[in-house]
Formats: sequence, structure tokens, C-alpha cells
Amino acid sequence: MQVDEEKELVIQKRRSLIVWVYSLKQLKTLKRHGFIQYVSRRMKYVVLYMNEENVDTTEEKINNLHFVRKVERSYRPDVEMNFAEKIGTKAAYQYVEEEGFEVEEINTQIRLAENV
Repeated sequence: MQVDEEKELVIQKRRSLIVWVYSLKQLKTLKRHGFIQYVSRRMKYVVLYMNEENVDTTEEKINNLHFVRKVERSYRPDVEMNFAEKIGTKAAYQYVEEEGFEVEEINTQIRLAENV
């Protein structure tokens, strides 16, 4: 019996949530929602990874837990990481103007403390 099926490797889109908590005692309940990648004991936050399609529902569930202060999404998947064409060219200094943002260049002079 031979099975000649082609198996494809499908890469899942993942996103992380940064969960700010009041107490780290309830880490076991956060493990149910995703993979815990990092825990900051001093600043009391947890970095939690999960599949992209589960982020909306899981974020609401986690936000409703009593020990959770705030939930933030990671913006890493939204940022374009291909810099190959832009390095060393004028395109590296170009930016897309968005509504509501204005960029001003201000002439600043560096003053040394002894000349003040």
C-alpha cells in the first residue's frame, strides 16, 4: 500500500498580542488562548502568539478576563519588511503622505553648554 499524495507546507499567518495584566498568577488561563512567547515579570505583560484568523475573537475573550489590564495587537505583520530596493537610494527617504499628518523641517542649532 503506497499513498502517493503530495503534501504541501502551508504557512499560517500569525500575530502576537501583548496582554498587560495585574497579576501573573493566572498564566495558565492565558496558555489556553495561544502560545506564550515571553513573560515580563517586572512590567507585568505577556506576549501571546496565535493564528491570524483567531485574533479577533480571542482578543475579546482575553479583554474580558478580570486580571487583564489591556490588550494590544502587534503591528509587525502590517509593516512591509522588504527594504532591498530602497537601501542606498533616494526611495529610502521618500514617504507617503497620509491624511492628517504634516511633516515640518525645523532648523535646529546645536549649542554647547559653555556658550550658553
